[in-house]
Amino acid sequence: MSTAGRAGMLGAMTVQERRAGRVLAVHDGRVLLLRGSDPARPADGDWWFTVGGGCEGDETTAEAARREAFEEAGLVLPADLGPVVLHRVAEFSFEGRDHRQTEDFYLCRVDSDAVVTTGWTALERRSMSEHRWWGVDELERTTEVVHPEQLAALLTTLLRPGPAAEPLNPGAAAEPLNPGAAAEPLSPGSPGRP
Repeated sequence: MSTAGRAGMLGAMTVQERRAGRVLAVHDGRVLLLRGSDPARPADGDWWFTVGGGCEGDETTAEAARREAFEEAGLVLPADLGPVVLHRVAEFSFEGRDHRQTEDFYLCRVDSDAVVTTGWTALERRSMSEHRWWGVDELERTTEVVHPEQLAALLTTLLRPGPAAEPLNPGAAAEPLNPGAAAEPLSPGSPGRP
């Protein structure tokens, strides 16, 4: 289904609008991704996604990214995450609720590849199954679903020696995030948690 068709369908439904901060946590040239699925739709399969999640209260996206990085992976990130390296709008359904999520991504190099998942909430324990550090070459070759879809190209640009890249905005089109979402109405996972 086209993005315009999906947007029209979303307009007729109750959609939870939210902001989110996400982290491209990089160690030795590899990015940390989590594997998740929608417990309400196991037949949709699973996907890999970056650490991060929705803003709580008056949090900025950077504050949400730091909090979520600690809760989801035990990562303690600096107070200043630097500039937004990717801004996008993602539309998805998760646990039977439709979401339109405005996401800011931050690049953060970390000193260790240790990951701690003891901070996972009950929802995260139901919806996230593992973590993995991915190299750009692995992201380019994988047949698994990874979000954001342009992650390998983005990391290639960001990790290249030289001046910092300008923040990316892939345009107004929202990226459907759960497998099968483009083929059916949006009342049915999220590469982040709601």
